[in-house]
Amino acid sequence: MQFPIGLVAVAFRDLPLEDAAARAGALGFEHLDCSDVAVDRLGPAGVAGLAVPVGDLLSGADVRSGCTAMALIERRGQDRFEEAVEVFGRHPGARLEPIPHSMAASVEAAERIVAAVPGLRLTVDTGHVATWGEDPVRLLHLADHVQLRQAAAGRPQLHPDEGGDVDFAAMLRELERLDYRGVLSVEYFDLPDYGWPLDDPVGHAVALAAHVRGLMH
Repeated sequence: MQFPIGLVAVAFRDLPLEDAAARAGALGFEHLDCSDVAVDRLGPAGVAGLAVPVGDLLSGADVRSGCTAMALIERRGQDRFEEAVEVFGRHPGARLEPIPHSMAASVEAAERIVAAVPGLRLTVDTGHVATWGEDPVRLLHLADHVQLRQAAAGRPQLHPDEGGDVDFAAMLRELERLDYRGVLSVEYFDLPDYGWPLDDPVGHAVALAAHVRGLMH
């Protein structure tokens, strides 16, 4: 059971894509997930010259075919389920990332949106699911991409040495059972403006990658 492990570029904050890819490769990561805007700006020739390949394109709140987009954030008193069905239905090949405080902030809600949009698949972020208090293993059967982060209920970013609620051994067993063909990408971030400060996201990412690789056989 071996899976390539990459890094989400947000760990490097605003580092240019070329430099982020070089650093990711030097740290032993096998690919880099990054924004679709950064890739568009660099162009095909520039992307081909990166030190590691691009693993996943992240389009944030903008739904775009071939990219991972965040689930629609909840608005007070407004059910955004039908809006999400319409938006993701217009972009075949887009992946939905369930996040806290969104219309897909539970296993049940994520399964409901996938059932409503033909062909829709998920990017499952283990940290997000653990933060809202459920087990990310329960969503892996719907995943085309998996982001790794240790977390616990109400605590979105934990170093692997701190413990946490994500059972990465169980996650790997389930991916093997599912014959998962995608990749894994570690995601930690220092985003204090969004309420997610972290002094050393790169160090956390390197430690978690080493932990997960140690569980593979």
